[in-house]
Amino acid sequence: MCSVRCSDPTVSRLVDALAAAGPKALAAIRSAGAEVREWVWKLAGPAAPDATGQVIVDLDGVLVLAHSEKQDAAATWNKTFGHHPLMAFVDHGPGGSGEPVAALLRPGNAGSSTAADHIEATRLALAQLPKHYRRGRQTLIRTDSGGGTHEFVAWLAQRGRWLSYSVGRTITDAIHQAVLKIPSSAWTPAIEPGGEIRDGAWVAELDGDCLNGWPKGTRLIVRKERPHLEAQLRLTDADGLRLTCCATNTTDLPIADLELRHRRRARAEDRIRAARATGGLRNLPLHDSAQNQIWLEIVQLALDLLAWMPMLALTGKARLWEPRRLRLRLFSAAAQLVTTARRRHLRFAHH
Repeated sequence: MCSVRCSDPTVSRLVDALAAAGPKALAAIRSAGAEVREWVWKLAGPAAPDATGQVIVDLDGVLVLAHSEKQDAAATWNKTFGHHPLMAFVDHGPGGSGEPVAALLRPGNAGSSTAADHIEATRLALAQLPKHYRRGRQTLIRTDSGGGTHEFVAWLAQRGRWLSYSVGRTITDAIHQAVLKIPSSAWTPAIEPGGEIRDGAWVAELDGDCLNGWPKGTRLIVRKERPHLEAQLRLTDADGLRLTCCATNTTDLPIADLELRHRRRARAEDRIRAARATGGLRNLPLHDSAQNQIWLEIVQLALDLLAWMPMLALTGKARLWEPRRLRLRLFSAAAQLVTTARRRHLRFAHH
């Protein structure tokens, strides 16, 4: 492995130049990323995220704290101060990690349920995928309840777009009352990733008035589960059980499989943790929003490399290594670069 280190002033001047170019620089960076991504996926073959014929894109918001006055830094929903970017990651499945495909810089007070932001982030994400995945049911968009808005779901399901979706739903009073009316025989045990039954959790499908205003074909799946001992129940929970809900337009899978698929959306939190571990998302180091948007693009390029290298070169559990372990096991490992017989060899110690 070799690396090139630049001084802070050099990096700052580069970011300033790219930020001054405005949308042209962003378009060029993103276009190059999309082109390389398609090539890498082809090289990866069965290890590529689209090997099953479906691509899963997870959207999630990230709070990035600011310790000084920066453009668009504002008070956040959890009483901190900074920015609230909305990011999208392609999921590599349980045997891999994931790669970023969109990072939309937003003020700290940006809402978690702003449909326009979810639509824009999804547009950016789709533009990063190979063309045949930019529309159609083979592309699944997953979000938490922040993306569970009528406007965003209608956009996903719009004629000519026909994307698959699995979005969280807030437990409204109507949903709560409908859950109370579900007979015990209608509940199905929830399952774990290995297919075994999830202890103390059940799922059921709702219909009727709970689906008013949602696109045709939407399925509403609710889960009830015994909370852990220290959990505080909410007013929307029922009979001492924690309720969660998701909506999807997938019709060919059992509800237990659909609920498990939606629960795996939490893997996006792993991607965010990895982004913080690189230092890229610990804070936004520059003052202007245009500069920090360029910074986010650079962070995505770094995360792409950290995702593509294991996908192309590692197998087994090593594909799941996060940045800190990659740094310890591979990037910081001492080796010798030896030239002999007109060939170069990178020699690591056997241990």
